[in-house]
Amino acid sequence: MIRAAITSVGHFLPEERLTNADFEQMVDTTDEWIRSRTGIRERRILRDKDKATTYMAIKAAKEALKKRGMSGPDVDVIIVATVTPDMFFPANACQVQAALGATKAWGFDLSAACSGFVFGLSTAACLIESGRYRNVLLIGSDKMSSITDYTDRETCVLFGDAAGAVLLEPNADGNGIVDSVLRTKGEGWEALCMLGGGSLNPPTHQTVDRKMHYIHQDGRTVFRFAVNAFADIAAEVMQRNGLTSDDVRFFVPHQANQRIIDAAARRMGLASDRVMINISRYGNTTAATIPLCLYDWEHALRKDDNIVLAAFGGGYTWGATYVRWAYTGVAQPRATARAMEAVG
Repeated sequence: MIRAAITSVGHFLPEERLTNADFEQMVDTTDEWIRSRTGIRERRILRDKDKATTYMAIKAAKEALKKRGMSGPDVDVIIVATVTPDMFFPANACQVQAALGATKAWGFDLSAACSGFVFGLSTAACLIESGRYRNVLLIGSDKMSSITDYTDRETCVLFGDAAGAVLLEPNADGNGIVDSVLRTKGEGWEALCMLGGGSLNPPTHQTVDRKMHYIHQDGRTVFRFAVNAFADIAAEVMQRNGLTSDDVRFFVPHQANQRIIDAAARRMGLASDRVMINISRYGNTTAATIPLCLYDWEHALRKDDNIVLAAFGGGYTWGATYVRWAYTGVAQPRATARAMEAVG
């Protein structure tokens, strides 16, 4: 069986840090309050108004390609998971394609909020398993600071800016994307959304004055739903594939809230040393959180490791993916950039 395997990981983080101490000067909050409820100590912010989601996506994509010994002309498909596109159209993927010189690639954006990367993995896997494409460049990139109200203490402390990218290629040794369980519950959309800017509420003085172009979140409602759905779907993908806690090398959760992550890990029977967590340093970077974890832990991953990825986001959307890791340590460049790997 040909599977789509992750063969390289890249990332981008802005240099500026926004700490909990900074928020103590901005809104009615404290470092202890933020850390105890979210697990976040600091997050990265892209201040430059001339740089946005695409800028970060391009940086992450270039790193992933360079590590694999590839360049833009080698890319077949580009998927950008984001809820903060530079503009409604053209898609961010078009700008990435141009910047990379990926002259033979086509691409599109995928909007599934914090679940975007997991949804994108399943989409990329289907494209590769079809046999039509040799590779897919999947990027999760969000400039959440552009839609965050920094006077709203309930939401402003949660989000950061970042990008993560993975390259997926065909693999015939059993490793790669094994299974995904994906869900949507549209009835919950009002609890986590951005009301302004679309065709329902186009930009006007009124929508701006009412702060409709910022994230709106009913935190308690979202937390109650997420803590159960997140844990349930991670456990479901394990059960579907006959995995026990002893079989899972790492759990790779979306970095939304430390308490939600802990609840899911307990449900899966996993000790903390087998859970990838970097929320304290980056906050919630939406579609970028999972690839950022893979980047931070890439050195610890070994060929044939079983890992489970899970995410939850606005929509509601949520999902889990079972991956058998395809290489040990940092990805090695291919001898010939255009050469296909043997697929049997």
